[in-house]
Amino acid sequence: MAWIVAILVGAFCGWIASIIMRTDAQQGAIANILIGIVGALLARLIFGDLLGIGAASGTAASNGFSFWNIIWGIVGSVVLIALLKALRVLR
Repeated sequence: MAWIVAILVGAFCGWIASIIMRTDAQQGAIANILIGIVGALLARLIFGDLLGIGAASGTAASNGFSFWNIIWGIVGSVVLIALLKALRVLR
């Protein structure tokens, strides 16, 4: 059940990030899910583990589903989409 929730939250984060970055028409549902999940992991790595910023670090992010996990997932997804656009993987 936790995997299903993680996939749904990842899809939501990827979808919101694709709307923010104006790539929603170019991506499908699978790309949104993958970008959302990888983006959340990227946010946890950069903001939580490397920089130790707020809810992305330590106990708050490891407690499972929370509002801040969604926010950090969206932030990480936006960063990932920006990186993919810079590398010209996405247009």
